[in-house]
Amino acid sequence: MSLSTRSRRRALLGASLSILLTACATVGPDFRSPDAPSAGGYAMAGDAAPEAARLDPATAASGPWWGALGSPELDAVIRQAIAGSPTLAEADATLRQARSALAQARGEAGPQADLNVGVRRERANLQAFGFTGFGDMQLENPTFTLYSVGGGVGYDLDLFGGERRRIEGAAARMEAQARRAEAAYLTLTANVALQAVTIATLQAQIDATEQMIAADQANVELVRKANALGGSTSTARVAAQSQLEQDRTLLPPLRAQLAAARHALAVLVGHAPADWTAPDFQLSHLTLAAPVPVALPSELVRRRPDILAAEAELHAATADIGVATADLYPKIRLTSSITQGSLKVGDLFGYDASGWDIGAGLTAPLFNGGALKARRQQAREAAGAASARYQQTVLTAFAQVADALTALSADEDSRAAHQRSLSQADENLRLAKVAYERGGGAFLEVLDAQRRVNEGRASLARAEGQRLADAVRLFAATGADWRIEAAAGD
Repeated sequence: MSLSTRSRRRALLGASLSILLTACATVGPDFRSPDAPSAGGYAMAGDAAPEAARLDPATAASGPWWGALGSPELDAVIRQAIAGSPTLAEADATLRQARSALAQARGEAGPQADLNVGVRRERANLQAFGFTGFGDMQLENPTFTLYSVGGGVGYDLDLFGGERRRIEGAAARMEAQARRAEAAYLTLTANVALQAVTIATLQAQIDATEQMIAADQANVELVRKANALGGSTSTARVAAQSQLEQDRTLLPPLRAQLAAARHALAVLVGHAPADWTAPDFQLSHLTLAAPVPVALPSELVRRRPDILAAEAELHAATADIGVATADLYPKIRLTSSITQGSLKVGDLFGYDASGWDIGAGLTAPLFNGGALKARRQQAREAAGAASARYQQTVLTAFAQVADALTALSADEDSRAAHQRSLSQADENLRLAKVAYERGGGAFLEVLDAQRRVNEGRASLARAEGQRLADAVRLFAATGADWRIEAAAGD
């Protein structure tokens, strides 16, 4: 072979390798996280800002968010729920499934090796090959056993990055599922806290109603004594007894609601109501002393689980465009195999029994009726839909935070108004009783004043419970940390 011929072949080989390496590109768009929102807050013009919340650029807490409510009983119940909730078990299992899918994608993108071992009993048909015999002697078709062992290796060069995009998409889907699992944890802890607040609020209303009934009974006794002394009328006695019976009707529905709330809490913890008893939460044991730290919008999109899940789904949809684009280009697959075959087991691994092959194959789409291009367009539209879902998720999250802040501000005003109203009702009741006992007032005025006090106590309990519930909703809306590793005692 002449020097010039060798030079030409080397140049041709170098050019071929250069083209091959240049072709090893990852097609399709590279994902970039959406830009952080420019909004500096959540409130609409004219919205009142609550004193119990503040915008804070650094909202990292020293423990789980429910520690701000200051209830050891709530902390214990939430820990039980995290450990035993079937909802969380389902979320964790789905996450493990997504991790396995990622491992599968990575495994399928690498070299594939197979081992083949076989034993085959065979009778050869010599006449099929034109062998019938020699002269008058007919050949008999032989029967034999063939032993074989071998293996093969195959590898797709992935010149245009289709497999790499497939792995990227699987990783993004695993990330989305991980964020959905975090959202499930946050939702569970918030629901447990809401049920605890509901139980405490209903218990406070029951206590207020029982005090109301006790006061009614005292009024009945007061009228009875006055009637015995001739200082009261039968109308007052009937009115007092009627008020007592009317107020007694308030207890059964409240107790039914309390039982339902306790049952719902048992389910959240992962138990049947008959197998678990809810603590007797009290409003006085649930406090919100410190303002709730609220992340800025630019930080919220980097910490709220449902937003992060939507972003990961957008990432996966973007990677799918690359997968569909790579299918439009040629594929090169390298293969090799070796086989040992023999009629005797003892000769199976000898050199004469060996056979092998090495090859490379190229496949390229020529005509498919536009199906591959349509699939790529389908992936592009799916990515557009994922982008729209992400934007909608962000807007919904911002609105939820704004709603919770507004509700918390209204709760503060409501609680203050109910406290003032209850103080005034207590003073009116005191004056009405003094006037009645001294003969200067009607008993109906005492009943009316007592009714206002009782209604004020129940209303104040509802207002305090609503404030705590809206604070819990604010924690959930801001994507507060649910983890318990940093809690005291862990």
